[in-house]
Amino acid sequence: MLDAAARARRSAAEAPVRSAALATAGAAALGIGYATLIERNAFTLRETSMAVLEPGSSPLRVLHISDLHMMPGQRMKQNWLRELDRLEPDLVVNTGDNLSHMRSVPAVVQALGPLLARPGLFVFGSNDYFAPKPKNPLLYFKKEHKRVLGESLPWRDLRAAFTERGWHDVTHVRRELEVAGVRIASAGVDDPHLKRDRYDTIAGQPNPLADLRLGITHSPEPRVLDRFAEDGYDLVLAGHTHGGQLCLPFYGALVTNCQLDRSRVKGPSKWGAHTQLHVSAGIGTSPWAPARFCCRPEATLLTLTPAPRKGGKTGSDEGVSRSEAVVR
Repeated sequence: MLDAAARARRSAAEAPVRSAALATAGAAALGIGYATLIERNAFTLRETSMAVLEPGSSPLRVLHISDLHMMPGQRMKQNWLRELDRLEPDLVVNTGDNLSHMRSVPAVVQALGPLLARPGLFVFGSNDYFAPKPKNPLLYFKKEHKRVLGESLPWRDLRAAFTERGWHDVTHVRRELEVAGVRIASAGVDDPHLKRDRYDTIAGQPNPLADLRLGITHSPEPRVLDRFAEDGYDLVLAGHTHGGQLCLPFYGALVTNCQLDRSRVKGPSKWGAHTQLHVSAGIGTSPWAPARFCCRPEATLLTLTPAPRKGGKTGSDEGVSRSEAVVR
């Protein structure tokens, strides 16, 4: 009887612990299910205004897309991308990581089809060159770690498809174009995440007569952003961070997967005295980490407007407005 009574007391004492453990496991399972099945497919269009143009310029609508990480069978993502053309952007800027599979090029081209008929600029990222591979997620918390590269991807085919339809590859190239009455001096670098950037190939002040001086990079590494700012670029567009991908409420991103600080992991911010930065949280995920939490996949429609005065480029807290809508 004494043994039975002791066992009953022990069982009663352990019941709250078991209940807490079960509740924690249940919450974790729900969170994983939500992150992998719901949020990673909850595609969102963000809209932001940035005052970066020369005074007197006409507003310019720029669609910033990044990090598609396309797999051939991702029909929902492909259909959503195709619908973005109805926004009628003046310019499309693609900041890389389009591919995740050897057979993804047709899916990317078909999904972007209508947008490829519009003026466009692009650079590539690491997952245009190499397929993703599984790796220890704790490596993301190390600023410097050995890169794990998969098999080579058909980036040349993708580049040919983009350029044949009229988009311009600005990798280590300075290019000027006029879009919707706005004269743009643009330049880009190869992926800094893989240390392929060679900024010296584009170094120097961009055309001072341009209405917009635009820098483009995949990974927003500070060493590259500093060079763009020193040369006098008004705006730099980047991707790569996935906005943190797995974020916590009231805290935000845990990591940026580069040297950029967490406060700039997505959206607009100021870099230096007169340069503004916009980092896209991206549209996809690696097939080995197919989850997003508190960080929905997104494209951004940037409405670029004139700065109030010469040299008065505004930062992330001045002259920047944000809104959000879901495009289905």
